[in-house]
Amino acid sequence: MDDITSMVLLLVGFVVEVTISVCVFMCTPMMPQESVEISVEGVQNSSPMSEDDIKKLPLYEYSVDQEDDAEEEKRVECIVCLDGFTDGDTCRMLPNCKHSFHANCVDSWLINTAVCPLCRTGVEIERSGKEDRFPGHVCLELV
Repeated sequence: MDDITSMVLLLVGFVVEVTISVCVFMCTPMMPQESVEISVEGVQNSSPMSEDDIKKLPLYEYSVDQEDDAEEEKRVECIVCLDGFTDGDTCRMLPNCKHSFHANCVDSWLINTAVCPLCRTGVEIERSGKEDRFPGHVCLELV
């Protein structure tokens, strides 16, 4: 009698396991073959930038307010080299997304690909002839 009970329980367990597996397989949405390809819709311009175009991007000298200097939590880092900005560093701000990086770091990045290293927004230079489009003094507010 114990053998029959064990066999019945084993069979019921197997049927339950197969049923659950079939339900999970059937209920899981299948991805269409086209969506397997990598989407690059957010990247507007992935071609390299010329050195002349890179030089047209705004530069500024990073400075720290004396009040903020004591707060390590508000330290701003360059996402390219992962080093923090220090007082007097030459930095570059990308015009579309307003992200800032060490000038040398982002210049090296933009020579290979003209997108922001942080958000992948395309970096475009306005060619309207207005050379003073960007202010000479850039202020970053840390929140």
